[in-house]
Amino acid sequence: MRCHIDAMTPKQRLLAAIEGKALDRLPWSPFLAYYWESLPRGVQDAGQLRYLEELGADPMLRGSHEVWAVHRENCEIRETCKGMERRVTYETPVGTLRETYRRSDEGNTSFLTEHPVKTREDFKVLAYINEHTSVAPALDEYDSKYNEIGERALLMPLIGSEGKTCFQSMVEHWVGTQELVYALADYPEDVEECLAAMRRVSLQTVAISVQSKAEAYIFWEDSSTTNISPAYFEKYTLPEINAWGSVIHDAGKLLMHHACGHLRALLPLMAASQIDAVESISPPPTGNIELWEARRMLPDTIAQIGGIEPTVFLNSTLRELELYVLELMERMKGSRFVLANSDSCPPGVSLEKFRLVSDMVRRG
Repeated sequence: MRCHIDAMTPKQRLLAAIEGKALDRLPWSPFLAYYWESLPRGVQDAGQLRYLEELGADPMLRGSHEVWAVHRENCEIRETCKGMERRVTYETPVGTLRETYRRSDEGNTSFLTEHPVKTREDFKVLAYINEHTSVAPALDEYDSKYNEIGERALLMPLIGSEGKTCFQSMVEHWVGTQELVYALADYPEDVEECLAAMRRVSLQTVAISVQSKAEAYIFWEDSSTTNISPAYFEKYTLPEINAWGSVIHDAGKLLMHHACGHLRALLPLMAASQIDAVESISPPPTGNIELWEARRMLPDTIAQIGGIEPTVFLNSTLRELELYVLELMERMKGSRFVLANSDSCPPGVSLEKFRLVSDMVRRG
């Protein structure tokens, strides 16, 4: 059948795979997070699109732009750095929030060491910030880039003012898992009032986003039962995802859910959601489910993007990687599937491994 399909552009191939249409070959779209930041400055300056093309991949530029701008009134945001530590404060008439990050040169990243929302009153400060937040379109840069790259890549803007659902942002950024669970037990009405204020802002960004030329959008949900229970996911996360999906689908566009953690217990809920693809789904040990198992739990209408587990990508020999990818390609044949490394890419992965996979998808 493939021999009767004309050669596709990278964008056509990626969209066809996600939408379940006929393909000339399996698309291969590496996710370069963490790996990209480790490359020489000259390579980074040339851009990911060029780099992915040189690897022989189908470029899917995840979260490439924000097509909206947020303005916070009556909130002064200050940032100070001292040594390996960076502190951010949010000063408002009703109180001040403070968060702290610490730099890890070994991990080539910064990590949060102090969440800004620590008390019941802090939830009211965060609610105030969002009640005094406005959102405006910022489409020009994205639409210009969209026109420039044409069919060379699928350029997916980020949606949601938090870059993820507001509850997941509380889990990861504003509050932390443990303290959020306590807060929901002790004063749920304050937490939920704050969430409502955040969601109003976030939904505005989605309404603006669909005015862009993009075909698909992504949010960095990092879904995992390592930090959220299925009950909380169903009560607090799914309604927001579905609200976004309704707006995006009404505009005839696609919604990608970045979910890179332990998903086995969440997939029955995700299966009924208004998403079009699970991006970065990870096998063990990063995740807890193989892609072909997830396929049996998801409807045919939800595509999967991922499959090459990060530690396998890093530690395998070329022959081991070849056998791993061959099994994955065979088991996922006939699915809505885009081959990618799952979640992120360790900096030590060799160019030979990227190019090996590129050659494999071309050979079929």
